Order: sequence, then C-alpha cells, then structure tokens
Amino acid sequence: MDVPDWNSGCSARSFIGVSGRFFSVNLPSLPGRNAWKASLRPKTRRERIFDRILCDHRYYPLTGSYSRTYGRNKHLNNFEYAAPGAVDEAVALLSGRDDRVQILAGGTDIIVQLREGMREADRVVDVKKIPELMEVSWTKDGGLLLGAAVPCHKIYGDERIVSAYPAVADATRIIGGWQIQGRASVGGHLCNSSPAADSIPALIACQVTCHIAGPNGRRTVPVEDFCTAPGRNVLENGEFLITLEFPPPAKDGGSFYHRFIPRNEMDIAVVGSGVWIKLDDSGTKIEDARIALAAVAPTPLTATDAAASLVGQAPTEENFAKAGEMAKSIASPISDMRGPKEYRVHLVGVLTRRALSQAFERARSNGSN
Repeated sequence: MDVPDWNSGCSARSFIGVSGRFFSVNLPSLPGRNAWKASLRPKTRRERIFDRILCDHRYYPLTGSYSRTYGRNKHLNNFEYAAPGAVDEAVALLSGRDDRVQILAGGTDIIVQLREGMREADRVVDVKKIPELMEVSWTKDGGLLLGAAVPCHKIYGDERIVSAYPAVADATRIIGGWQIQGRASVGGHLCNSSPAADSIPALIACQVTCHIAGPNGRRTVPVEDFCTAPGRNVLENGEFLITLEFPPPAKDGGSFYHRFIPRNEMDIAVVGSGVWIKLDDSGTKIEDARIALAAVAPTPLTATDAAASLVGQAPTEENFAKAGEMAKSIASPISDMRGPKEYRVHLVGVLTRRALSQAFERARSNGSN
C-alpha cells in the first residue's frame, strides 16, 4: 500500500492509522497543504486483515521477538505511585514486592513496557527526587560521580564530561531523539540491560563502577558484570542503581563510541563498538586499551584479547585492523530484521577499527594539550 507524503503532492490507496478500521483515505494528487482534501471508501477485506496484523503484532528489539497484543487500545493498568526523597526510603518501597514494583527514572522504557504488557507493576517508584541520583560531581582526584537518573542531555551538554569521557558523550547523543534525551538517563539505559544499548560499551570502555543500594546495604559492581541476560542484570529484590563512578581520565587517553544502524527510522544498533586507548609518554606506543561491543551477544561484551593485542604496539591502522579481526572472534550475533549474523560479525571488525582510529586522534590531541 502506498503511504502519503504529507509534504508533497501524492496519491495513496489507503493510510492505515489515520483512516480507521473500516474506511480508507483516497488521496488525489494535490500539492502540500491541499492533501487533506480526500474522500472515504470502505476498506477491502485484505486491507482490514493487514491492518489487524499491524495492530495486534509488535516487534520487540530487546528480545528480538514478536508478540501479540490483545486489544487495539493499550493502556496502563492502575498502580501506586511513590516519589521518595532519600535512598533508604526508596529501598523500603522497593523491598518485598518481587517483580511487581518498578523504578521510574526517565520513563522512556518502563512506561512503554507497562503499556505494552511486557512488565507489570503494583507500584512505581519515581527516583528523580533523590538528590544522589541526580548528582553530577567530581572527586578530588578528577573522577566523575554521575547519578543514575541524570538525563542524557546534561551529559553531552557538559563540556568537562565531553572532554574527559567523550565515548559516553558520543553514546548519549544518539540515544533516541532530543525529546528522549531530555528524559532518558544512562543509569536507566544500563538497568534496562538491552544487548544493543549504546551507552553500555562506552561505560565499559571508560571502566565505570556501579554503586547499588538495597536492603542489605550498598555494594559496587564493575559495569562489565552488570548485565546478565537480555533485559536482566545483577540487581536483586529491593536494590537499585544509585551512581556511576568514572575513574580520573588519563592525560594521553582517548575514547570513542561507534555504531551502525540500517536507517534513521530504526534506532537500534546492528553493532556498536566502544573503545578507549592510552598512549605512552612518547605518543608512539599504546600503553593500555579497552574494547567493548554491543548487539552481538545476549549481553554487551568486553574484547579483552583484542585490547591486549594493542598494548606495546604502534597506533597504526594495520594494528587497529588486527584488533578488529580479533574482536570478531567473540561476537555471536543472531540473524534478524537488522541483518544476517555474518554481516554483523563483519561489522564488528570494521567499527572497532574505525573507533580505535578516532580514539587515537582524541588521545593524541589530549597528549598535546
């Protein structure tokens, strides 16, 4: 079926969604603003069946599966809303409810999941009023403490964060559109634990530590160990993520996050690569490196061997390409609507090489300052 372009003259047999269930819009070839002049005709049986399929079957990128939704108008079920002002108060509200209590930070994931029936809640706990979760502060040694509910736009809008941890800024700039970035947080993105999450490889590359609070007190977890399965993580009943702690940035270090998407309308990574490298004092050898991958396994991966192969080597395109080839060995993606697995494995090598090259340019720039 042809879909009308509202910005130019066009014609269409039907426009599902605007036209309703039993009628279809017939659009004459009229320019721009006159496109609204249309007549109605009954939909054919084929069009009604197609409409039903579109409304009742949805694709979930988080799990790579389709799910049937019963009923044409999905809505939120009733739940109790709470907005604690302290960590201990939030822990008390979260405890003892198993999976029937959900956390609201930006709401860009959980509201959709509740509406679509992917999750259920008797209580939703809004954590944005807890000062610690909205904190952006710097430690005495130059490290960053980033609250789990700080929205993306405050990260890439902070020049000091962009300079110190550019890979994280790269990732936050491409998480949805600017409307989403005004609400979504890196901490929430991490807790959603999608294998294709853009921010997680950048966090792994920057060697971030997660601070968690729960009924048994507080604990820390390296970010590379946080995700355990698609949509699953190490958080136990009553626990939630408080702060992300970044180590002090290295003077001769640079990071970069690179991803590939098939088109702008499909904002989910086919492959993502986050890297960090540190040059030695001479600037001619790589002293340390980290490589992390997204969308190629049930959880984000750390390419330890590929990163280790760069240590002591010259920062050349040839060595970056070799590291990219080594990173391909740990990738085990599935074939889905984003592309076949062979193509996605190939992309791992390409994106890793490109990301390393860009990280080197940033490291060289930092070393010359």
